[in-house]
Amino acid sequence: MVGERVQRRLAAILAADVVGYSRLMERDEAGTLAALKSRRTDILQPMVSKHHGRVVKLMGDGVLVEFASAVNAVACAVELQTAMDSANAGVAESRRIVLRVGINLGDLMVEGGDLYGDGVNIAARLESLSEPGGLCISGSVFEHVSGKLPHSFASLGPQTLKNIDRPIQIYRLVGKGGQGPGASVVELPLPDKPSIAVLPFENLSGDPEQEYFADGVVEDIITALSRMRWLFVIARNSSFIYKGRTVNVKQVARELGVRYVLEGSVRKAASRVRIVGQLIDGSTGAHLWADRFESALEDIFDLQDQITASVVGAIAPRLELAEIERAKREPTESMDAYDCYLRGVASFYQWSREGTSEALRMFYRAIELDPEFALAYGMAARCYALRKVSSWMADPVQETAETARLARRAVALGRDDAAALSTSGFALAYVVGDLDDGAAFIDRAIALNPNLAAAWYYSGWVRIFLGEPDLAIEHITLAMRLSPLEPQFDRMQAAIANAHFFAGRYDIAVSWAELALRASPDSVVALRIAVASNALAGRLEQARKVLARLRQLDPALRVPNLMGGPFRRPEDLARYEQGLREAGLPE
Repeated sequence: MVGERVQRRLAAILAADVVGYSRLMERDEAGTLAALKSRRTDILQPMVSKHHGRVVKLMGDGVLVEFASAVNAVACAVELQTAMDSANAGVAESRRIVLRVGINLGDLMVEGGDLYGDGVNIAARLESLSEPGGLCISGSVFEHVSGKLPHSFASLGPQTLKNIDRPIQIYRLVGKGGQGPGASVVELPLPDKPSIAVLPFENLSGDPEQEYFADGVVEDIITALSRMRWLFVIARNSSFIYKGRTVNVKQVARELGVRYVLEGSVRKAASRVRIVGQLIDGSTGAHLWADRFESALEDIFDLQDQITASVVGAIAPRLELAEIERAKREPTESMDAYDCYLRGVASFYQWSREGTSEALRMFYRAIELDPEFALAYGMAARCYALRKVSSWMADPVQETAETARLARRAVALGRDDAAALSTSGFALAYVVGDLDDGAAFIDRAIALNPNLAAAWYYSGWVRIFLGEPDLAIEHITLAMRLSPLEPQFDRMQAAIANAHFFAGRYDIAVSWAELALRASPDSVVALRIAVASNALAGRLEQARKVLARLRQLDPALRVPNLMGGPFRRPEDLARYEQGLREAGLPE
């Protein structure tokens, strides 16, 4: 309209249409129209209302929906596709109403009740790229929903769209749920700096008992590399997913989202050790570097330094020698203490009561052999944190005091050891309740080693306790990216569920808790937050059902002995207790 100011607004636009609509109409016009009308009335309209959207217009088999929130738009789309799947159950494939959906976030022109502009056009182009029953979103949408919804997306890279003058970054939904162990693997975009994953080295010693030693060698190489701020290094727990498997290095690089992959072998015999390593370009499969290192066993740390320096030199030839020198660290001068520590780590990763007890025994033995072994103190403190969250503490008062002693000793000895600082900081915050020191030690760990996934995860929990749930989500999301195939991915999902709960987003908290419970049905942390979230979201029947499972695992559980966490804000603990009370947890 000439002379009138054009109204504009930023909004998320969902565009959807029916796959093979012309074919369906040709086969059964009346039946197709009746089915389409039913789906719009019974599924689409209620779903859009639930997620606070507005149907802009219906166009034959298509629909355009506006949302003020990209998160609401994506949540609606995923639930819509799931509901359509359910509605199609039992219907012949040739008669199913299947949707393709695209979502874009952009600046729109408003005229009357209609919307115009590139923002709408891009959504329509994304819908046409979507798989049947699937969803494609633009990069602008992905930036807003990443870490806020329990869904995984695969990058399709920048795409040129018809009548759009710039490439658009596109992501597609992977499945209808989140990523976790056993879920579809997401092809992750490369970080904006050199990135590497170190795969488990093959144990060629002929003795299965030496597996822990080979694993320890790799873990120390990962630690040394991750200290280099200009590198993006995948966490040990994700790279070790491939242990014992025949792998395609190019596929591994895609799954972990890295440019380089380091693989190798360890042979330990008598008092000597030989390590072979090779660095591969994940995009091409080309071998960039390979070398063999051999020395006396007591020189193992020098050997690891040699490998680290060689890998770094292959990735960035201009790296200053000082950068390599800073990567060198000997955790202990005692090989016997180091051996006990590695055995303790192997036991800890069993995530069981018995494994934790054995890990404690090994860490205490390592401390006895080397009283200045900072990381052994830190991991012992971490064991007590696991005992608390799992309700395995026999004497909470004594074990809390011992946690404080171990953690503070680890910090005193390992002021430049990111792993010791982060494990100790979390133990101090969670077990002892010293949130300020705990957060400070974790922050120092992150400053020393920004690639340490565990530190970001611990930081996320401490931010929850401090009443900063949105910052917690940011930190845990980064931990997920650094360790995308984390075997304990459900623990990260449960942590994000907690963060959303304390931010008042109960429906989203339920979704994340359900993801965690699919992978680990007996997770007490996920069960508790699922109970509280369902209750405060008004789903009391579901809350009571989950509570029944929780009380099977912990019959003594009562509101006063929740051990939910050392919350800084009294209202957070009150909200948590309220949800569990409403679900029926007794006093």
